[in-house]
Amino acid sequence: MICAKLKPAVSGLEQEFPGKVTARNVDATTARNDIRELGFKSHGLVIRSAEGKVLFKQPDHTVRMESVVGALHDILRT
Repeated sequence: MICAKLKPAVSGLEQEFPGKVTARNVDATTARNDIRELGFKSHGLVIRSAEGKVLFKQPDHTVRMESVVGALHDILRT
């Protein structure tokens, strides 16, 4: 997950999906290669598999938590 600040809604994903989701903050200013490879302008949110494969992403200011939660339900089939 790449975002400037780990927001309560994002950190709440660990509680909503206990034992299945780990949220972490990555400093977008030091992860410029990741930002570019993901197609983000400055930041965004990424769901990756345990192996690091990108499963879902939303760039910059288009992040919608309801889409993120829906994607996690689909990915985890819960």
